[in-house]
Amino acid sequence: MKKILKSLLVLSALFFLSPQAAMAESYRVNAGEKLVSGIVNVATGIVELPKTVIVTSQRENVLYGMSVGVVKGVMHTAGRTLIGALNVATFLFPTDPWVEPQYVWEDFGTETSYRYRETR
Repeated sequence: MKKILKSLLVLSALFFLSPQAAMAESYRVNAGEKLVSGIVNVATGIVELPKTVIVTSQRENVLYGMSVGVVKGVMHTAGRTLIGALNVATFLFPTDPWVEPQYVWEDFGTETSYRYRETR
C-alpha cells in the first residue's frame, strides 16, 4: 500500500510540475527574444529614415518621398529607437512585438506600423 501511495505521489508531482517547466522555458525564450529585438531596434532605428523615404517614393512619387517621406522617416526612426529602448528596459515582462515588422530589414517594402497587444 505504501509503494502505491509513494508512486502516486511521485506521479502527481511530475504531473503538476511539468507544465511549469515548459512555461519557464517559453518565458526565457520570449524574454530573450524581446531583449535581442530591443537592442537590434535601438541600433538599427536610423535605417527607418531611408527605408521610409524609399517606400513613400515608390508608393507616391519622388518629390513626395523626399519631403513627406523624410518627416515620416524621422518619426519612424524615433519610434523604433524608443520602442527598442523600452523593450530593453522591460524585457523581463515578455510581450508581443509593438513594431511591425519586428526588425527594420524584414519586409523592407512596407511601412512600419505600431501596435500594443496583451502580454504573452
